[in-house]
Amino acid sequence: MDPNLVLGFAFILLGAICGGSFGLPSKFVAKTTPWENLWGPFFFFATLLIPVTLGPLVVKGLFATASAAGFNVILWPLVFGLLWGFGSMTLGLSFAFIGLSLAYAINYGAQIAFGSIVPMAIHHPETILTPQGFVVMAGVAACLLGVVVSGRAGILKTASLQKSQPAAADGMDKQPRIFTGQAIAFISGLLCACYAVAFSFGGPVMDISQNQFGNPAWSSTFMVTALILWGGSLSACGYCIYKLCRNRTWKNFASPGIGKTLLLALIMACLHDGAILFWGLGVPKLGRLGVSVGYASFMSFAIIVGNVNGFLTGEWKGAGRNSVNWIIAGIIILIIGVCILAVSNTMAAG
Repeated sequence: MDPNLVLGFAFILLGAICGGSFGLPSKFVAKTTPWENLWGPFFFFATLLIPVTLGPLVVKGLFATASAAGFNVILWPLVFGLLWGFGSMTLGLSFAFIGLSLAYAINYGAQIAFGSIVPMAIHHPETILTPQGFVVMAGVAACLLGVVVSGRAGILKTASLQKSQPAAADGMDKQPRIFTGQAIAFISGLLCACYAVAFSFGGPVMDISQNQFGNPAWSSTFMVTALILWGGSLSACGYCIYKLCRNRTWKNFASPGIGKTLLLALIMACLHDGAILFWGLGVPKLGRLGVSVGYASFMSFAIIVGNVNGFLTGEWKGAGRNSVNWIIAGIIILIIGVCILAVSNTMAAG
């Protein structure tokens, strides 16, 4: 087997493990820790500190490329990055509401569906009513079906847990919480899909990065990623600052145990940005069909890893077998949808 293919799939697998696991450390934060005291540092590390400190090691002329491209060129990656930041922020909220496995399934399903069709509708609307366009829409439909099935699993899970524990200690009905969490996860998926839209405007930036500064293709993609992350920092970090001020939780950064919280936030940020980096390293090594095959492999593995983490941390403990079967079915349907979308990319490559 071609060593490049082996190495490419290894990078894709590592990226998927990182992408499906970046929310896992949040399960080990003290339950009394306010949401913003974990996710605020996470967004600061992921969108500002890591790109600014490590970016110049990955991309030659990181800031010079942005300057050479000009404001009109970098504007759209920044704007859609801002929207992606809202999506990442609400994904963090959905983890707190409905757990890793259900949030990953719903978010990734919505993200894959809309992240596939929106860039095509913006840049190549003429392809919608073509064989390739029909395949894309079939993949999108499968992903949305996977979201619906996963949502059904969450409702059945809540119902089964309420039967086994009919009298909650706080006397609160958790049914509204599951619906709220699912709605947040779905909306976060729509907003996270803006990452793909932002990237679709990054071609001129990548050209400048490669032609003027001599960066390889995989490195130039990180240049666009940096712009998206910086745009996302405005919304995600801004919301966390708002929460810190509104809830007066700044003082928690001086409380005992904050070191563990900050360490977990840093691990989450490294996993998040590691997924992006490994994806960029892996795709070019997969040859002509690197994007399509790599995309299907990455998203499939990430969905599986995210749900495995949810099962391992006991999110489905005590849930009825029927609800577990539904979430497994939802995962399978999502993976089928990803593979259909990969076929559409293959058609484009051909």
